[in-house]
Amino acid sequence: MLTNEVDAWTALGDPSRRRIFHAVTSRPQSVGELAADLPISRPAVSQHLKVLRAAELVRVHTAGTRRIYTVDTTGLSALRAELDAFWAQTLTNLKSVAESSAAPQTRTRTQTEET
Repeated sequence: MLTNEVDAWTALGDPSRRRIFHAVTSRPQSVGELAADLPISRPAVSQHLKVLRAAELVRVHTAGTRRIYTVDTTGLSALRAELDAFWAQTLTNLKSVAESSAAPQTRTRTQTEET
């Protein structure tokens, strides 16, 4: 059973879901349009879209008898925020390592120059 909260990273961990999400980022599409470009059935596409919706990566609206899927900026913004936080921390750690590695070398040069 699918819960209401699905991690976006987990949802995008499946190659088929990544392809579906990528297709929806280019333009809004129906299940039929998405299935036409994929080697999986319409019911499979629908199941993948259900997971992407639970992860707030896509949203759906009806247009007549069709259900049209578009990117949900809520989930996309959350992914971006996580990536930004990851890179900010990674760059801070890299700076610390670089500075701590450079500090002993500077002291050694200074001590050598004094003797």
